Amino acid sequence: MPSKLRTAVLRGTKEGDKTYEFDDHQTLREPVIYFFQESYEGVILFIVFRTPPCRHSKCTFCPLPQTGTLRPVLFWHYGEQIEAVFRDPMVKARLHEIRKVIVSNQGSILDEETFPTLALMHFVYLCQRDIRGFICLSLETRPEYVDRLELDALFRAMCEVDHRISIELAIGYEAHDDHVRNGLLKKGLVLNGRGMHTLESLARKCAERQFRLKCYFMLKPWPTFTDETAVEDVKQGIDFLDALAGEYGGKISMHLNPTFVGKGTALVALFERGEFVPPRLVDVARAALHAEGKRVPIFLGLNDEDMAVSGGSFLRRGDEPIVELLEQFNRTQDFELLRAVVRRAT
Repeated sequence: MPSKLRTAVLRGTKEGDKTYEFDDHQTLREPVIYFFQESYEGVILFIVFRTPPCRHSKCTFCPLPQTGTLRPVLFWHYGEQIEAVFRDPMVKARLHEIRKVIVSNQGSILDEETFPTLALMHFVYLCQRDIRGFICLSLETRPEYVDRLELDALFRAMCEVDHRISIELAIGYEAHDDHVRNGLLKKGLVLNGRGMHTLESLARKCAERQFRLKCYFMLKPWPTFTDETAVEDVKQGIDFLDALAGEYGGKISMHLNPTFVGKGTALVALFERGEFVPPRLVDVARAALHAEGKRVPIFLGLNDEDMAVSGGSFLRRGDEPIVELLEQFNRTQDFELLRAVVRRAT
């Protein structure tokens, strides 16, 4: 692992008050995890590759970089991880169903220090070769790693096979409140104003190039939010994205994740002292209802990836019927299902 990258990761980890260790044991020949989601876009294959950790690594709520490794990851490791996905009988059996592939490394897939461009091109090639209904490639990244030349190369490679395939850039928005997002959560994302890497400038670039933009948002990411202010913050985020979609004409969506208490993060001590309680699923529904009639489709994240401390998940005993309704909403965007969740809770 390059020393500069290692230094940046460890510095960010310290600034984010993280206490976890990085992965020094799991094989580098297989991804961290891959699984299927069902959404209004069709069947999604979500893949998380095992690579060096997120260079930013300081977001106080986020446990995801701990799945990264400080060991050297060689180019052939990336190739073996990619090919392992396409060899899996479970994936092979559903290749004809897949419409969208989300590719992640728990950081920025467009950071060439953590995921080489040539490896990404190889991944695109296999998607085009094996997934007949492939319509969208979603790349999780921070805005500062969005390189026009790299995206142009990816776009041309995809259009060689089918010009209908689109690229989606998926970034962490997390909270609308500036102080919470950057002061407390240490996200380092500016929404608008001057600057190359603001969310507004990224929305404009995506619209100009006919790329999609997806924004990950957290419900109640910090104890300063009550349940009510957390719902209101999501509503403001939806309104902001709706305004961007209206101004620039691009396709913008939100992925709304209720916050869980991630292992090794600053939320753990707050949770143990009773100062933080994960949000309820009914509040997820209440917040998402604000997207009705807006230009912002919304997907509800209902998976804590087994990274929550004991009792620190947003999933509680007896939530199964609510989860089923929310998963139906993800597949249909039928807002009556969200109203049914709210009625059930009251």
